[in-house]
Amino acid sequence: MADTAGAEKERDALRAAHLYYLQDLTMEAIATELHTSRSSVSRLLGYARDTGLVEIQVKSPLDRLSSLQERIRARHGVTAHVVPVPDSTAEVDRLERVAMSAARILGPFFDSNMTMGIAWGSTLSAVSRHLQEKVTHNSQIVQLNGASNARTTGIGYASEIMSRFGTAFGAYVQQFPVPAFFDDPRTKEVLWRERSIRRVLEIQKHMDIALFGLGSAYAEVPSHVYVGGYLDDDDFQQLGRSQVVGDVATVFYRADGSSEDIPMNARSSGPSLELLRKVSRRVCVVSGRSKLPALRGALAAGVMTDLIIDETTAHSLLED
Repeated sequence: MADTAGAEKERDALRAAHLYYLQDLTMEAIATELHTSRSSVSRLLGYARDTGLVEIQVKSPLDRLSSLQERIRARHGVTAHVVPVPDSTAEVDRLERVAMSAARILGPFFDSNMTMGIAWGSTLSAVSRHLQEKVTHNSQIVQLNGASNARTTGIGYASEIMSRFGTAFGAYVQQFPVPAFFDDPRTKEVLWRERSIRRVLEIQKHMDIALFGLGSAYAEVPSHVYVGGYLDDDDFQQLGRSQVVGDVATVFYRADGSSEDIPMNARSSGPSLELLRKVSRRVCVVSGRSKLPALRGALAAGVMTDLIIDETTAHSLLED
């Protein structure tokens, strides 16, 4: 009985530490969320510090203590970082809280002499707003896919995200000023032979870490590629015929993780899933149950090593 009480206290302390140190919630807000008093929250945080659960950040014992994360690792072979968020939280707020935690978790992953690839989108835009400064040297950020479309250059949207990452890490930013999708695959083939484009493609091939969200036409918080003027009616019909469930950096895939013979991919400026799988660390940030079909497809494709996900969606992921 004492062991059970001790385990419950440790779990509550770890949850309170997540909310306080990674999500910047006040003790009053945490008390409301945990249905307890402010003084109890204070004692839980003190316990977390005294027992070594917390140093400067929430420590890795979360991985060891959380059966949820262990089950995700066992079933899908990825390291899960589960962010505690109440079921009742609105999807926009859920995304912000996951993005805030992702920004803190990401810091130790990236260091001097490293290259990080960034796929622009609604999720990464949210992450970029919460980055904390970490000085690195001889590091660079490379954009993974083009951002222009028939309505706009897309440069402002993508460059703002890239610039935030570059500023936070003191890294050189390499943008990729090409269309998100080409009208004709042959145009892409020709442009990909240009030296200025090949230089960016070579940088992408030598990434140490890739960071991305998952695009979905059915997400409650709209994925930018589906609502930003990048796809027309014919494109959506073509994706439907190809049984697409999501995309990574504007490269589409099916529920079984396959991406071959999807016509839109021949026009996409994003890196192939095969190239992504060669990157040593591949961090995917996902929020909301509406992303589950896209997430299951991405897991089947083997494109991630790390998954940052909200608690509700993580539980749903393990439901058959």
